[in-house]
Amino acid sequence: MSEIIILFIGAIAAGLMGSLTGLGGGVIIIPLLTLGFGVPMHYAIGASLISVIGTSSGAAVAFVKEGFTNMRIGMFLEIATTAGAVSGALVSGFLNPNTIGIIFASILILTVLLNLKGKPDHQEELSKGSLADKLKLYGTFPDKDGLKHYASKNTIPGFLMMIFAGAMSGLLGIGSGALKVLAMDNMMKLPFKVSTTTSNFMIGVTAVAGALIYFQRGQIIPVIAAPVLIGVVVGSFIGSKTLMISKTKKLKVFFAIVITILSIYMMYNGVTKNFH
Repeated sequence: MSEIIILFIGAIAAGLMGSLTGLGGGVIIIPLLTLGFGVPMHYAIGASLISVIGTSSGAAVAFVKEGFTNMRIGMFLEIATTAGAVSGALVSGFLNPNTIGIIFASILILTVLLNLKGKPDHQEELSKGSLADKLKLYGTFPDKDGLKHYASKNTIPGFLMMIFAGAMSGLLGIGSGALKVLAMDNMMKLPFKVSTTTSNFMIGVTAVAGALIYFQRGQIIPVIAAPVLIGVVVGSFIGSKTLMISKTKKLKVFFAIVITILSIYMMYNGVTKNFH
C-alpha cells in the first residue's frame, strides 16, 4: 500500500513537471517506474501510455472548444501516427528492454532540445491545386484581431514524420508531442497555436492505438497504471494552474537539466544491462 502511495505522489510530480515544460508526464513516468520502482520496461511503457491518454483527453476538449484545434488536419495525420504507434508497440515486443532504454534516453534528449528551441510561428497562404487544397488542410483560428487564415504546406514530409512520431509513442510510451509539433511547425508550416493544440488532440488517439497492443500482451497492470494515471492527471491540473504565475523560461531550463541527467542515467543503465 505504501508503494502505491509513493507511486501516486511520484506520478503527481511527473504530471506537474510534464505540464510545466510541455513535454508531458510520460517522459518522467518511464524513468520513475524503471529506475525508481524497478518495474520492467514494457510494463512501465504500458502504464505511461494510459497516463498519456488521460492527460491528453482533458486538455484536448478545451482546445477544440476554443477553436484552435484543426480536427481535419488532426484526423488526417492520425492515420500516420496510429499506424506508427501500432508498429512501434509491436516492435517493442521483440526488443531487449536495454535497447528500448537507450532509444528512450536518446529521444528524450532530442525532445528537450526541440522544446528549448524557439518555435516559429507561420501563417501560410493556400496554394491552389496543392495536396493541402485537395484534402482541405487549412482553416482559421481566433486571434485578438479576429479570425486568422492559414494553410498546410509539405503534406507528404509532414505525414512521414508523423509515422515516426507515432512509432516512438508506441515503442517508448510517450506522447511524442515534440516530434508532432516539429512536423507541423517546421515541415507543414502551421501556426504555433494550431500545431500545439492539434498535437495535443492527436496524442491521446495515438496512445490508445499503442496501449491496445500492450493490453493484449498483458503488459498493462491496473495496480501500476491506476495510481500513475490519477497522479499524472492531478499533477497536470496543478501544473496548468501554476503555469499562469510561474516563470516558464527558467522552469524549462531547470527541468531540461533534470531530464537530461535522467536520460544520461537511463542510457548508462541500458548499456550496463540493468533493465528488466
